[in-house]
Amino acid sequence: MIYINIRRQRMEDLLQVGVITSTHGIRGEVKVFPTTDDAARFKKLKNVILDNGKERRDLEITSVKFFKNQVILKFKGIDDINDVEKYKKAPLFVTRENAVPLEENEYFIADLIGLSVTSDEGEELGVIDDVLQTGANDVYVVKKAGANDLLIPAIKDCILDVDVENGTMKVHLLAGLR
Repeated sequence: MIYINIRRQRMEDLLQVGVITSTHGIRGEVKVFPTTDDAARFKKLKNVILDNGKERRDLEITSVKFFKNQVILKFKGIDDINDVEKYKKAPLFVTRENAVPLEENEYFIADLIGLSVTSDEGEELGVIDDVLQTGANDVYVVKKAGANDLLIPAIKDCILDVDVENGTMKVHLLAGLR
């Protein structure tokens, strides 16, 4: 199973694709750390939604460049460093309609957070609280009140069924996972 790295804030149906880290130059460009698996997707994006908690803006992307592990974006109508300075550390979102299409057995991390996890033996293990990205495979952090966190690797041998619509996941616990 493949899991797409796009996080969603708990606000409507928006998926986070990046975070503004700093300004770039004096003409209103910003450096963005991508929180999506494919930074090249910014080339196809026309709009993003900025929400820093105080302000929510729909921004039109006019140019995209890449520098090391960051994306440099220019927005329509923002032409001065002073106009973007206040947006440092602000997340950028897209609507679900503008998100990358998912293949079979692919899920947005945001859709996995909060799923109830049950073992193939019927034991309620808790809920997915976080997804750790290790490089080899993702690892689900399952929390249950009064118990230690359970770390379950996102591999075929462990993840038996994911039902996002019903909010459930069935897993097989390999020896040594407890």
